Amino acid sequence: MARIHGGEMIARVLRREGIEQIFTLHGGHIDPILEACDRLGFRIVDVRHEQAAAHMADGWARTTGRLGVCIVTAGPGITDAVTGVANAFMDCVPMLVLAGRSPLRDEDTLPLQGFPQLEMMRPITKWARCVYHPDRIAEYTAMAIRHAITGRPGPVYLEVPIDILFSRVEEEQVIWPQQARPAYAPAPSPGAVSAIIDLLQGAERPVIMAGGGVWFSGGAPLLLRLAEITQIPVFMNSKARGAVPEDTPLGYGNYAIFASSQVYQEIGPPDAVLILGARLGLFTGGRQASVIPPQAQVAQVDIEGEEIGRLRDVQVGVEADCRETLQALVAEAERRRWPPRTRWLEALDRARKSRREAFREALEKEATPIHPYRLAHELAQHLGPHDVVVADGGEAASWIADAVTMREPGRFLSHGYLGCLGVGLPFAMAAKLAHPESRVLLVTGDGSVGLNFAEFETAVRHHLPFVCVIFNDKAWGMSRHGQQIIFRGRTVATELGMIHYEKAAAGFGVHPELVEKPQEISLALERAFATGKTACINALIDPEVIAPVTLAMMGFAAPPSREAQQGPKTTLPYYGQREL
Repeated sequence: MARIHGGEMIARVLRREGIEQIFTLHGGHIDPILEACDRLGFRIVDVRHEQAAAHMADGWARTTGRLGVCIVTAGPGITDAVTGVANAFMDCVPMLVLAGRSPLRDEDTLPLQGFPQLEMMRPITKWARCVYHPDRIAEYTAMAIRHAITGRPGPVYLEVPIDILFSRVEEEQVIWPQQARPAYAPAPSPGAVSAIIDLLQGAERPVIMAGGGVWFSGGAPLLLRLAEITQIPVFMNSKARGAVPEDTPLGYGNYAIFASSQVYQEIGPPDAVLILGARLGLFTGGRQASVIPPQAQVAQVDIEGEEIGRLRDVQVGVEADCRETLQALVAEAERRRWPPRTRWLEALDRARKSRREAFREALEKEATPIHPYRLAHELAQHLGPHDVVVADGGEAASWIADAVTMREPGRFLSHGYLGCLGVGLPFAMAAKLAHPESRVLLVTGDGSVGLNFAEFETAVRHHLPFVCVIFNDKAWGMSRHGQQIIFRGRTVATELGMIHYEKAAAGFGVHPELVEKPQEISLALERAFATGKTACINALIDPEVIAPVTLAMMGFAAPPSREAQQGPKTTLPYYGQREL
């Protein structure tokens, strides 16, 4: 019988679970895993910084709905990956982090790259373990996968000391799990299904709020079917966008539209809300200003019961898998008769159009520097239904998020509750790897692009082309604008100046473009996509335009007046009602 090392065990378990690609940066502590994965035909994408490896695994999961895997070495490999792991943790994204560790036999001897890795990773993962016996490596790998993808998805961490990983054992001594995941997910009771359908059927202005639970459970097609049967509009967060096409009266990529003053004044707020796999938090308005009206009847479905009722009471709480729930809801909905929703849908559609009309004047002006909405709008006009959009940065991400219309799930990737900048380049590479037939557009800020700038080289080396458009306002724009409001025009540590990012990227073999005028946007984008190469478009935007998202976070419904900016006191709700 053959004697095999731990890397072989890990690679075989990954292969059995259908994983064919890993994201890594080499280190001696993980050589057996990399060697085995290479021998078994895995696609290995090695990056320039472990943060990017973690972000790529995160991005892969977001765009495919399947587990992403990153492998990092001991010591600084772990510390470098922490940001990417925390980002996945905050957004409940399934990811497996495999890590090396200093030798077990050298514990407490101050070995190279030896520090308490497990203790560091536990607060930002669902599950974290160290393998102490070589014959159990395969068992623990399967266990890690199961924890990552069942229940509420999230990142998990498994480390193997280098002496354990290199140890060889008889193959027959290895514990080989035959199934890493359960065959069936928890389903709702018939009573719960009837209660949800009754609530929706009896409402005049119902809405569905969908989140990552729909996408990662595989429930997107069923959500679309439910919306079509019931004619209930669906509002989706970034992880669910496109599950219901946004070029129809039923699909919306922003929760806030149904809470707009225009909708309230014209027809009234929603009277029933079904929350599917979405948590209530900052992106639904937070504790003091939820987008869900207090008088609305609410049903909430989540696979983790403790999420139900966060921030507000709900009338129907269901602890179940979203796909299983949607399947039952569709079956029950098909047996019912549904009232027409024409007035409700038309009112919401008018609110959506008004939101996009807010910057209509910016689309008609040829002034320089370019208005950021003009840039975002022009980019959006060039996108097809199968294209992938990656939104990074602060204000840059918000401009493109408002401008694009998503028609398929898994095609819009952005940061979430960690507010983590720098995800753009790794997410774009992961998206291209997952969807080689599709074009990938990355929109990022000039601040955020610098965080993982060397990954342009990774994209070129691994033939993962995408087009990156930098919204260059020569500053950390969102931060700069916030300071200008708070400190009456003063800024500190937020200015970056004019940098030719396109020239720096060209040094990695990237196609460069500099855009200074609105008339140049379309041609530059067409040239960039036509090259078939990774491209960097450095677009100079007006640094004085403040994005609506920044104003909302500062507590303003509209741009603050000059008096508010320069007067003796300014009250900012986002900062705890402090007077500054």
